[in-house]
Amino acid sequence: MLHNNFHLSYCTNIHPASGWDSVFETLKQYAPAVKTAVSPDAPFGIGLRISGDESHELLAGDHLPQFKQWLDDNNLYVFTINGFPYGAFHRERVKEDVHTPDWRTQERVDYTVRLVDILAALLPDFEREGSISTSPLSYAKWIDRSDDATWQLLTRNVITVVQRMMAVRAESDMLIHMDLEPEPDGLLQSSTDLVTYFEDWLLKYGAEYLAQENGISEDEARAALLEYVRVCFDTCHVALMYEDPAEVLARYDALGIKVGKVQISSALRVPLPEDAAKRTEIAAALERFSESTYLHQVIEQDAQGELVQYEDLPDALPHIATSEADEWRIHFHVPIQIEEYATFYATQDGILKTFDLLKERPFTRHLEVETYTWEVLPDDIKVGLQESIERELKWVLDVFN
Repeated sequence: MLHNNFHLSYCTNIHPASGWDSVFETLKQYAPAVKTAVSPDAPFGIGLRISGDESHELLAGDHLPQFKQWLDDNNLYVFTINGFPYGAFHRERVKEDVHTPDWRTQERVDYTVRLVDILAALLPDFEREGSISTSPLSYAKWIDRSDDATWQLLTRNVITVVQRMMAVRAESDMLIHMDLEPEPDGLLQSSTDLVTYFEDWLLKYGAEYLAQENGISEDEARAALLEYVRVCFDTCHVALMYEDPAEVLARYDALGIKVGKVQISSALRVPLPEDAAKRTEIAAALERFSESTYLHQVIEQDAQGELVQYEDLPDALPHIATSEADEWRIHFHVPIQIEEYATFYATQDGILKTFDLLKERPFTRHLEVETYTWEVLPDDIKVGLQESIERELKWVLDVFN
């Protein structure tokens, strides 16, 4: 929906569905009802998530025009797509495979190009800008950071998608950008990593490559790369890395990196007392968040501000009694309207700080609530799916005004 000139929606990766027909039926079930609850008199935007197979299916036959007609008939529209997870995302092990295929592969390139074409067909007449969030290039453990050939391959593949987005704009005057999403244990896991990639690779090797490929100057190529490759500012991921939203934005601004969209999400925040017995109680309480579908990285901080990372919550729990950390932050997207649980807290403060920055300067107009963990939430903080979506959107409307 349009709220204070911002597009606000929720990411449909919260819905378990497999195959385009299933995705479409799920959208029919939930999207009109959510619109009635939160945006009864104005168009309501959808943050679409479709897998690699589903993107093929949507482009086949008359599926895409049928979907567009349904959107128009129901006063709905798509302005953003979550192109990070390629394969199945519910009810089976995802973990590090969420990065598969990564940006070394033609499969990832082709998938993202399909998403560009889908979004170009779905953007409404009143909004000519679309955003596609994507992975932080790869999972960090899969990449030799010292291998220049790998960085060159990653960059060339990104530029292939840039060229498609440039062609779409030339054909239709639609601006579609691809937004890299830093997250813990990704190849780009923080704002510093993303800026380093832009400085060392995208705006150097990448600009040279794009200039040669398109017959333009390197200055023109750099300007194009900063226009079409942006960042997905996920408030959960920023908080997990103990980054301050204002400092992150200043870091991006210094290099001219734009924010393509903000994903509104919240992580678990666990202050750790010195008492060993209390830490044992906390570990027992955290067991209910230790599940087998997603990676739940743990980043701990000590009194000196030093960070230690654990790949997943089960890896971290045995260390809770001996760790010298003052706090844990856990990559588990929890409902954004909840600030405090019975035992733990959330990183909601990072969302509110980001909203304040957006009010001062609208550095993006695309806002997407992304609490995808509904199915694996502990029962005591879970409500019905429809109610959960509506609560989060209404909370945003209440605090971001």
